[in-house]
Amino acid sequence: MMLQSPQNIALRVIAMEAEAIKGLGLLLNDNFDRAVTLLQHCKGRVVLSGIGKSSLIAQKIVATFNSTGTPSIFMHAADALHGDLGIVQEDDVVIILSKSGNSPEIKALIPLIKNFGNKLIAISGNDQSLLALQADVFLDTTVQQEACPNNLAPTTSTTAQLVMGDALAVCLMELKGFKDGDFAKFHPGGTLGKKLYLRVSDVCAHNEKPSVLANQTLKEVIVEITKKRLGVTAVVDEQNNLIGIITDGDLRRMLEKSTDIERIAAKDIMTRHPKSIVSEELAVTALDMMRRNAITQLVVTNGTKYSGIIHIHDLLKEGLI
Repeated sequence: MMLQSPQNIALRVIAMEAEAIKGLGLLLNDNFDRAVTLLQHCKGRVVLSGIGKSSLIAQKIVATFNSTGTPSIFMHAADALHGDLGIVQEDDVVIILSKSGNSPEIKALIPLIKNFGNKLIAISGNDQSLLALQADVFLDTTVQQEACPNNLAPTTSTTAQLVMGDALAVCLMELKGFKDGDFAKFHPGGTLGKKLYLRVSDVCAHNEKPSVLANQTLKEVIVEITKKRLGVTAVVDEQNNLIGIITDGDLRRMLEKSTDIERIAAKDIMTRHPKSIVSEELAVTALDMMRRNAITQLVVTNGTKYSGIIHIHDLLKEGLI
């Protein structure tokens, strides 16, 4: 028998798992609503547990819950039987993940959770398992077949568990009104964090602030742009109100068209009403504006007052690009 190519095998796996996820929607019922209600009104934490591959999925769901405003903690089912059961507190809701729902560790853990009086949510692919029958709420993640050619290695089933966890997390986010500002509180590090909290004022604070008055000469404009090394200068009035901008490109285009440069002043070549951004906007908003308008810098303002320049190189240094 001729072996399939790696790409064909991958396509088969992707198709099987995609079909299983589509089927997961058909298994949703009022139990899902009850599970969300239990989690939404949980006064403690959500404790997730499992054994084997399900335990790894449980850990990922814990991470998703924590990062989206639902305090959670992981408890390995085997370790729970040897002391870690102390993780579970009075007001916690417990979620146990298990494909079969009948693993020895899971069967031993269930009565202990029930004796504590905690609400138990089961995520399992066996509606006749001890876990499904003993849980307060059962979420069905049955799949027809694993993507594994022997129908043994947890593949499709763990994907279904993961998607069910994501569905719970997103429901809780929307019910709690969890916004990007809340998300930023839990993601202060790395590029994601910077996109959510880094302000224009933070980025441009150390930049030079090139500026000229409207009546200053062309020579003074060139000197200012060259000295401040941002390829641009703002044009302001005596009260530092922004009235225009001059870029390197404006200078080149002017020199191509004019020979009488001695009489040219800043106001003659400036672009009025330049693209600008207020200092308290997110830096990622500045990046979006630059991309949409195919430009490399923006004038920063505070009200009508000129505040500085933010350059695309600044955003590159911050790792936003």
